[in-house]
Amino acid sequence: MTTTLERIMDTPLGPLRLVATGRGLCKVAFVQEDFQLSVCEKADDADFPGAGGQDILDMATAQLHEYFAGERTVFTVPLDMSGTGFQRAVWQELSKIPYGRTVAYGDLAQALGNPAAYQAVGSANGRNPVAIIVPCHRAVSRDGKLTGYAGGIERKKWLLRHESATLF
Repeated sequence: MTTTLERIMDTPLGPLRLVATGRGLCKVAFVQEDFQLSVCEKADDADFPGAGGQDILDMATAQLHEYFAGERTVFTVPLDMSGTGFQRAVWQELSKIPYGRTVAYGDLAQALGNPAAYQAVGSANGRNPVAIIVPCHRAVSRDGKLTGYAGGIERKKWLLRHESATLF
């Protein structure tokens, strides 16, 4: 049986639900979003000596508070995200987008070696299970329009304003 721990934390954008396994953070979602623990299917905490879901939740909560206070631009909390190989590759590319910057979906597809896959990149971006930590809010359309965000476009706008983001 998989051991996961869950916490709700208050943020300027509303409550966030954080879920962790013994390996890392597996879910960060705005509370009103459809939430499923199935994205966190991993081995038991016993398989990860010295690591615990509670420690992961404490670290994630502290880092998110620092982010919202304008004191953190990079997250170091361990992650434990489940997804297809392509999704994980997209999430890895998203993690490379610097704080305060945006990248077009097409540029992400190019970085993955498949420029025609920009729609698939957008789809994988929308399935990012760890909002804010993996900065899917930093991906925008080629013309700079803010398209799609699981937490809602208003939250995406807020996050980009918070980071004083520049387009491309």
